[in-house]
Amino acid sequence: MKRVLMTLTALAVSSSLHAQSVTGTNKPFSFGGALGVAIPVSDLSNAANAGFNGTLIMGLNTPSLPVNFRIDGAYNSFGVKHSSTNIHVTSFTGNAVLNVPTSSSIRPYLIGGAGLYNTSTNVSGTNSANNFGVNVGAGLTMPFSGFNTFVEARYHWVNTSNTSTKFFPITFGIMF
Repeated sequence: MKRVLMTLTALAVSSSLHAQSVTGTNKPFSFGGALGVAIPVSDLSNAANAGFNGTLIMGLNTPSLPVNFRIDGAYNSFGVKHSSTNIHVTSFTGNAVLNVPTSSSIRPYLIGGAGLYNTSTNVSGTNSANNFGVNVGAGLTMPFSGFNTFVEARYHWVNTSNTSTKFFPITFGIMF
């Protein structure tokens, strides 16, 4: 009986360690995506309603450091108030992810970065504009067997000329 208990304990520990390596930051690269709501703030909120966000993610994990890196390609769409016009913000950003130490399986993190933001509308004859922007935020990662899920909120500020383009996406995503 003692031998059976020891074998079961060894298998349980081995499975737990394997799950952590698959879902934790021990993998050098991870890929994923997120969907959520995009909330306009500041000047953008005067003209636009809440919209949606879709993001594709590539992660570079550094197991020996508390900081990981992500490259995000995101698309945000906002409906203009009292109009059939939409405002689109497409971004390509590089981000640092600081993992906050915890003993829980739910891991908090801070994220921030910068990149290129393209703003456009669906009105023919209008031009799109490429601008520099930055973002900061926080999230929670929840591991499952073979993948991670996360919930994240970030504040984006785009350096546009005549108006401020600021928005706040809240997303739910999955990483493999």
